[in-house]
Amino acid sequence: MNKIYPSAAAALEGIIQDGQLLGVGGFGLCGIPEALIDALRDSGAKNLTAISNNAGVDGFGLGKLLETRQIKKMISSYVGENKEFERQYLAGELELEFTPQGTLAEKLRAGGAGVPAFFTKTGVGTMVAEGKELREFDGETYVMERSLVPDVSLVKAHRADKSGNLQFRFTARNFNPAVAMAGKITVVEVEEIVETGDIAPDAVHLPGIYVHRIVLNASPEKRIEKRTITEKAGV
Repeated sequence: MNKIYPSAAAALEGIIQDGQLLGVGGFGLCGIPEALIDALRDSGAKNLTAISNNAGVDGFGLGKLLETRQIKKMISSYVGENKEFERQYLAGELELEFTPQGTLAEKLRAGGAGVPAFFTKTGVGTMVAEGKELREFDGETYVMERSLVPDVSLVKAHRADKSGNLQFRFTARNFNPAVAMAGKITVVEVEEIVETGDIAPDAVHLPGIYVHRIVLNASPEKRIEKRTITEKAGV
């Protein structure tokens, strides 16, 4: 089975539809599938629900899809650094399911493991638990969280072999493995493709069984987020 596609657009062809639930890897701007996000924008798909730790920044990452109004809902744990996100949310134009970061990671991991739901103490007594089942274990209250299984997952890895076995580089190994595992169909953008067997078994971070399509992007921008602070005299 050939998993390698000639372009990001080709890798998304036939699997992207309006109204889908999409998982997108990355943490901030680290380890985001840049070419696949651009191809998703160019596909014109709309009314999408995006699962991602955050929503990129204005003009980059998922921020591009916010600008084109293709995302109707975000399931995220952090939504700063994006003025268009703020504007749409405050105007009632964008839905937000705000999720604690560890809970979001576990919702994806559990989805990939075939676990439909789990209990956690995180969020008990807050708005996070509103409308959800509560249960007591060993004298402590827990809230039930449903797992997440995206229709399509978009993932960034550093290297893949032709069978789809993946290696991630440094902190880009963040949400990407969990997003890849959870997707019904997983598309991976990589900087290098090698022959099957060239990655030692012990060096495989995620086995190819989770990967359906691969596209090469040898020179991603890899933009770095920068914090800007106000300069004060005498400091």
